[in-house]
Amino acid sequence: MRVLYVEDEKFLAEAVKHNLEKHDMDVDLATDGEEGLNMALNGIYDCIILDIMLPRLSGTDILQRLREKKISTPIIMLSALADVDDKVRGLNLGADDYLAKPFKTAELAARIMALMRRPAEVQDQVLEFLDLKYNITEKELNGVSLTTKEAGIINELMKTPEKIVKKEYLLNKVWGADAYGEDNYIEVYMSRLRKVLKNLKSKTKILTVRGLGYKIVKA
Repeated sequence: MRVLYVEDEKFLAEAVKHNLEKHDMDVDLATDGEEGLNMALNGIYDCIILDIMLPRLSGTDILQRLREKKISTPIIMLSALADVDDKVRGLNLGADDYLAKPFKTAELAARIMALMRRPAEVQDQVLEFLDLKYNITEKELNGVSLTTKEAGIINELMKTPEKIVKKEYLLNKVWGADAYGEDNYIEVYMSRLRKVLKNLKSKTKILTVRGLGYKIVKA
């Protein structure tokens, strides 16, 4: 697995690189935003890790430019900022995950591996419900590209339409070993998916079943 890590704190970058390589990852480093963007545009990476606060070009700017160019490589955002709006903006721009500094490299490695996991049965499979068609291989809903976590959620909802999918199940299925502490973020992804459905003028909607979970139903 080849990973791009964009981080201007050189000591931290080298330490994280060293530890990730213990998990059988090949890690390339970039120390400013422009260098990171140029490397990311090569399209050779399995995962990209972006610090938000970077010289020349911010991590958020890099994320936005990559998604505008239809580069769907999984991206994890890093930041010492505690502002929830900052996290939501990154997720809405297409980030697949978000990790606050300081963090343990073992947690970062686990999140990378969770993003890389792919079910064996998803080869060229399409799920359909009413006017929706979800291409699992391409992670596209009616032609709209989804982030890895958005794709994981819509996949589970559309496998069992009109039935409740428990919140705990979604967390374990989509976030894997990193589910702990992520339950507050799941509603962010649900809001994003609801916006996608609205933009598609779909005849479906995602319902929150208080205390239980979520289900996709006829609007």
